[in-house]
Amino acid sequence: MSANNSELGTASPTQHAQVKAPIDVQGIVKRATELNDFGHLLEHVPYAKFIGMKVERFGDELIFKLPAKDDNIGNPVLPAIHGGVIAGFMEMSAIVQLMVFMQTAKVPKVVDFSIDYLRAGLHKDSFAECRITRQGRRVANVNIDCWQTNRKQLIATARAHFLID
Repeated sequence: MSANNSELGTASPTQHAQVKAPIDVQGIVKRATELNDFGHLLEHVPYAKFIGMKVERFGDELIFKLPAKDDNIGNPVLPAIHGGVIAGFMEMSAIVQLMVFMQTAKVPKVVDFSIDYLRAGLHKDSFAECRITRQGRRVANVNIDCWQTNRKQLIATARAHFLID
């Protein structure tokens, strides 16, 4: 009785040769900036796709959007967005902000992230805006504000430090 490689669960030598090439982060960011379309950039970020994140550019500002989505609900009684989804959305917003305005060759690494939840994030569209407050050669500091219907009534605010190359 003979068995082929697929039945044994082992890969053939040709399957091992099919290694994915590294992603050209700088090329993707440059293309998104030139076309003013950041959907292509977010398509390469699994978490951003999972939560439904979007981004629009208005002059020199990027406004990030977290559309209302049932899968993002953490408290079905209110209903309210899960706090981890809000934090992840804000952190991802800061990373994309740095990548776009610094034209990075690599994804910035989070050194520290601190969030203050100010009110419940209800089941509706949420928005975030980031400000790079300090940018050195190796570290960047970013402040992130998140709101829903009124920019002056924040649902959360955060501060993050990133290691950049």
